[in-house]
Amino acid sequence: MKQALLTSLFIIFTFCFCNSNTETESSEKPGSEKQLSGNPIFPGWYADPEAAIIKNQYWIFPTYSAPYDQQVFMDAFSSSDLVNWTKHERIIDTSSVKWAKRAMWAPAIVEKNGKYFLFFAANDIQTEKEPGGIGVAIADKPEGPYKDHLGKPLLHYIVNRAQPIDQFVFKDKDGEYYMIYGGWGRCNITKLNSDFTALIPLPFEDKGIFKEITPKGYVEGPIMFLKNNKYYFMWSEGGWTGPDYRVAYAIGNSPFGPFERIGTILQQDTAVATGAGHHSVIQIPGSDEWYIVYHRRPLGETDRNHRATCIDKMEFDEHGFIKPVKISFEGVAKQAIE
Repeated sequence: MKQALLTSLFIIFTFCFCNSNTETESSEKPGSEKQLSGNPIFPGWYADPEAAIIKNQYWIFPTYSAPYDQQVFMDAFSSSDLVNWTKHERIIDTSSVKWAKRAMWAPAIVEKNGKYFLFFAANDIQTEKEPGGIGVAIADKPEGPYKDHLGKPLLHYIVNRAQPIDQFVFKDKDGEYYMIYGGWGRCNITKLNSDFTALIPLPFEDKGIFKEITPKGYVEGPIMFLKNNKYYFMWSEGGWTGPDYRVAYAIGNSPFGPFERIGTILQQDTAVATGAGHHSVIQIPGSDEWYIVYHRRPLGETDRNHRATCIDKMEFDEHGFIKPVKISFEGVAKQAIE
């Protein structure tokens, strides 16, 4: 009798447990298709996402978020609809970049003349006596494999007290390419030559190679884009390990500034996530639809490297100012590129 009772209780418990798990883990009906990206948009710890549209596909190139000595490779992710993502593993690693040993960070992607150029920082150099800085890799496909373009860093020295990290490559409306970069609370802009093998003088009378464009509050993670002939300059503020990490912006008439801080548009929501920052921006071609791709830290997470890549809509008001972004668990809806 006792054995029969125990068996019955076990069957009831198993039935309830299985049903409970099914309801919790699957919020969509069987056979239904995922319509929202959800946040994070793909599994794993990834930060500093560089988002781009390449041949009618969405791409994200992030930093592998781990202790510096483990940051020796980069993965990439592609999608046709912002919802379903394919992982491309180890598109580059330190075996193909002999001078890079650790801390491979914040990739920036450029497609030019049928080739793909991946800019990255490596080694977290603190002085010019250390090997490292900003490098360039090249591939025939966006998913790589990438090989070292120069055999050495493109930029390995410290100018205007800006650490050579967090590079963003900006194509101006005249077709010229500029690199905007800098950590330690300083930001420089410099010009790239046609094959991305060297930095060349800026279009000023003094023919200098670097110009500082640091706005108030700047810490790191610069990006720039054009909208209605205005230059939107965005950056991250606060400490990347803490909850106060955030994104601010300015608007200028030239990529060289001056840039006056307008306000914060991305930050933590204590009901959703903390440390929201180091982002990139994509625009759906031929439309006024914009998305911000960024990293954040899940609530309750204390490991500084546990950062996840997320996406939300970015909107502008009637005067062209960026509206504060509401970070979400839902993410964005399916959006194919026509």
